[in-house]
Amino acid sequence: MFNKNINSNKIGLFALLTSSSTLICCALPSLFVAIGAGATLASVVNFFPQLIIISKYKIYISVFTLIILTIAGWIIHKAKYMPCPIDNDLRNACLKTRKQSRVLYLFSVLIFISASLFTYILPLYL
Repeated sequence: MFNKNINSNKIGLFALLTSSSTLICCALPSLFVAIGAGATLASVVNFFPQLIIISKYKIYISVFTLIILTIAGWIIHKAKYMPCPIDNDLRNACLKTRKQSRVLYLFSVLIFISASLFTYILPLYL
């Protein structure tokens, strides 16, 4: 039972990683342009030319991230109702891991929403 919570924490970290990739590929370039930092964006692209290649696939990256976040949310929600061990140390570790998973997941969702906002919605109004 305790091992499933550790896996839940790993899924939270994976969700954070995928949502961060959405932020890097799509939201940061849009943010730089929105705040008038085009020269900074050009400098970043000059240093990391892979951003242009990655940006071509932003829709696929966003859809993949949404799928991963949905699956991670379902697994973290399901793990929330699993029993923790009776031993105090293991129970405390179990509860701590569950809380960390939820925090990581909510942070990942926040990153994904902000990245999607800057990538797809904000450019329509600028």
